[in-house]
Amino acid sequence: MRLECGCPSEWPNWDGKDINLGEWQLHEQSVPMLIHMPIGFEACLDRQHEDIKKLGLDEEWPGFVLAKTGMFSGLIYALLKPGHSPARKIVRLANPYMARARLFKGEIHDIKKSIREMQSELFDEGKRPADLYLSYLTCPRCRDERGGTSIMIIRHWINSPKLQARLAKQKKQ
Repeated sequence: MRLECGCPSEWPNWDGKDINLGEWQLHEQSVPMLIHMPIGFEACLDRQHEDIKKLGLDEEWPGFVLAKTGMFSGLIYALLKPGHSPARKIVRLANPYMARARLFKGEIHDIKKSIREMQSELFDEGKRPADLYLSYLTCPRCRDERGGTSIMIIRHWINSPKLQARLAKQKKQ
């Protein structure tokens, strides 16, 4: 269930885990951006929620979306319950599409350190970080009553044979 403000009332327990997003059916919604800052984000979320209802589909965790930013445009993905739909905004990521998730509690301007730590962990495991997604679990309206700002950081990663070979070589020395 989505809260009145549009935030998810619940979300997946992915904190500190590697997950395969390639198994999921997603609804894709474009979002205008200006230097990675969304413009009209709530309106895009509402439009996406209405599109999903019109298609007769259900979100796995209503209000839980993955936001991928860009310079002038971005995307938000809502994870749908298992099924198949030929609709134009329904996509599936390549399978496997491995990602690591971390729950971040704090203000958005402090998130950089957590993202860098996650990236270093991936490099240390021989995995190359790729796309970055953020899932805002609380908004400015509900954050105080829900224990502060919470954001789930989700980083797509790819196994890198070159990185793994380099790490193995370093361990031998």
